[in-house]
Order: sequence, then C-alpha cells, then structure tokens
Amino acid sequence: MGEVVNLRLARKRRERDERESEADSNRIKHGLSKAEKTLASARRDQDVRKLDGHRLEADSTPPENH
Repeated sequence: MGEVVNLRLARKRRERDERESEADSNRIKHGLSKAEKTLASARRDQDVRKLDGHRLEADSTPPENH
C-alpha cells in the first residue's frame, strides 16, 4: 500500500519548486557575477572619492556609502 499524499500540499510544493527553478535560471541569465559586482562597487567607490576630492568647499558631514 502506498503512502498517503495530501494533494493540495503536493501541488503547492511542486509549484514552489517550479518558481524556485525559474528564479535560479533568471538569476543566471540576468544577474551579475560576484566579480562584476565587486568591480562595480570598487568603481563606484573610486568615483565617489574622486568627486569628493574635487569639492570646492569642505562638507561637515561624511559622505554616505552606497
């Protein structure tokens, strides 16, 4: 005799797994790799430092990190 399966829970589990696999493929397709994220962050920080270095008047508040 087979195991009793709640069809509602099985359907929800199957749909959840399908959504998760679709999300994984979208992350791969449209996302940035860790190296690209690190490079973008470093460039953004460098740009902020460069712009702050060219300020005409010193600002009393520290720059915000993005």
